[in-house]
Amino acid sequence: MANCPECEAPLDIEEDEVEEGEVINCPECGVELEVVNTNPIEVELVEEEEEEEEEEEEEEEEDWK
Repeated sequence: MANCPECEAPLDIEEDEVEEGEVINCPECGVELEVVNTNPIEVELVEEEEEEEEEEEEEEEEDWK
């Protein structure tokens, strides 16, 4: 069993119910979570990855200037 990285609520997810890369929502706080591993179940905040990608893109744009 995994816990939400945002609110620490337990996530009742079975390995055979999800696939790696699938995006789910926390039933307690509603944040989007990406399943990064199915055995054991591991999830990460989707927002963190998007923010990192945006920061990298901004840095690349600044390098071009």
